[in-house]
Amino acid sequence: MIDWSAILLTFRLAFVVCAVLLIVGMPIATWIAFTRWRWKFLVESVVAMPLVLPPTVLGFYLLVAMGSQSPIGVWYRDATGRMLPFTFAGLAVASVIYSLPFAVQPMASAFAQVDRDLINASSLLGASHLRTFLRIVLPLSMGGIVTGIVLAFAHTLGEFGVVLMVGGNIPGVTQTVSIAIYDDVQALDYASANHMALILVAFSFVTLSITYAINRRVWAIWPMNR
Repeated sequence: MIDWSAILLTFRLAFVVCAVLLIVGMPIATWIAFTRWRWKFLVESVVAMPLVLPPTVLGFYLLVAMGSQSPIGVWYRDATGRMLPFTFAGLAVASVIYSLPFAVQPMASAFAQVDRDLINASSLLGASHLRTFLRIVLPLSMGGIVTGIVLAFAHTLGEFGVVLMVGGNIPGVTQTVSIAIYDDVQALDYASANHMALILVAFSFVTLSITYAINRRVWAIWPMNR
């Protein structure tokens, strides 16, 4: 039997994470790509840490950071009357941090590859930094932006350690597909685990195929000169 509630919750989480990463990740990637600060590698290291930290370690420290004794936990409790751990909101915050490098690194790489002569020419013609970014940098970097968002989306779908540490295993609230599959395997219900796993495999394949196809042709006809 397929647990549709876990599947829907997982996709909802992935969409929320990607939306937040577009808002938060793009400025970080822009700063990394264009800043000349000599110590920027420290920021890059912090952003990339989820790539090398064991998920349980990251999940543990995120759980502590969101706990009732932490400034973040106290602020959120005072503002909403609820705690962050073992809720969908806490799960979303943890997932954003966990998937941050998967979105930021492709974006920063794409921004850094934009021809500086085009950017300088735009500035000489009187365009503001924002206008230059929107009309020059952003269109020429769409491949990297799409790649980052797709990687973050796919990464969120398969999260396990961080999700389990911060969200627990509450059906309909924090139980994602990966945890539901684990529960089915623990219960020796391999048929159900296989059905849900196949859905994720099929979706991941289709998503990546569409992304690679789009990156081949769409950005070449982006309406830059309107």
